Amino acid sequence: MQPNYLRLYKSGELDERIAQLYGVLECCVLCPRECRKNRLKGERGYCRSGEELVVSAIHPHFGEEEPLVGRGRLWGVGGSGTIFLTGCSLGCVYCQNYDISHLEQGRPIGAAELSRGMIELQNMGCHNINLVTPTHFVPQLVKSIRVAIESGLQIPIVYNCGGYESVSTIRLLEGIVDIYMPDIKYSDSQNARKYSNAADYFIHCEEAVREMHRQVGDLQLDSRGIAQRGLLIRHLILPNDLAGSREILRFIAEEISKDSYVNIMFQYRPMFKAGEYEELNRRPTLDEYRRAVAMAQGFGLHRGFGS
Repeated sequence: MQPNYLRLYKSGELDERIAQLYGVLECCVLCPRECRKNRLKGERGYCRSGEELVVSAIHPHFGEEEPLVGRGRLWGVGGSGTIFLTGCSLGCVYCQNYDISHLEQGRPIGAAELSRGMIELQNMGCHNINLVTPTHFVPQLVKSIRVAIESGLQIPIVYNCGGYESVSTIRLLEGIVDIYMPDIKYSDSQNARKYSNAADYFIHCEEAVREMHRQVGDLQLDSRGIAQRGLLIRHLILPNDLAGSREILRFIAEEISKDSYVNIMFQYRPMFKAGEYEELNRRPTLDEYRRAVAMAQGFGLHRGFGS
């Protein structure tokens, strides 16, 4: 299955999208915070990012879901070609990658250099280019993809995000992103405000995930079991059901698709500022995880679940 971004490149549509996205940077509304800062002139909003793209790491990753990484680790091939972006438009107090998202570890990088990194990942045998926390750098990333296409990029693009997305930005990514991978974090607005400073999280997440599914549909795998296109949803189990898992799983099953691929993640551990919140300061129990899986099955979901 050939990525759609090649068709957009050949038609000239990709250049038009890049121009539109850079226009957004003049009064930035890439994410729901709508800071309206002119990032092209160095102004910075909630994400603390300007025009310059900042990257923390570029490397093959074998810790993602099996449809992204394959089974080639023992032979040094396969994996997901991850690009970790610095900064974030969310403010999660328990962030597992807080050194990148909050402490902003990384270095500035231009489109030409990043495109070379994408080609290197492809040449290593990675099954996809996995953009981790990409929301606040969408224009720069799409520009880098265009440069990489001219050097032979032809593997799927994964949009690996926290779910706090502006549907207008997601619409501009139609045909560019092959695999959307949002983490649906909360259904409860009070907890979203308390732990991620985003009381409107679920409202925007629902709308964005609907648009993602409209664009790419349910996750499609090739004959090797490798994801080529579609929606892959993550849901991180928080202790004491602080995420509101039932409503999230109901939303996926009843308003997206019962064939959705859902990774119910059991990886949470107290990180960053989680120790300041007694209710967050422990790992979820196995029973809490099993209850979430049972809820998913009860709603008719049947793909994924393993973390």
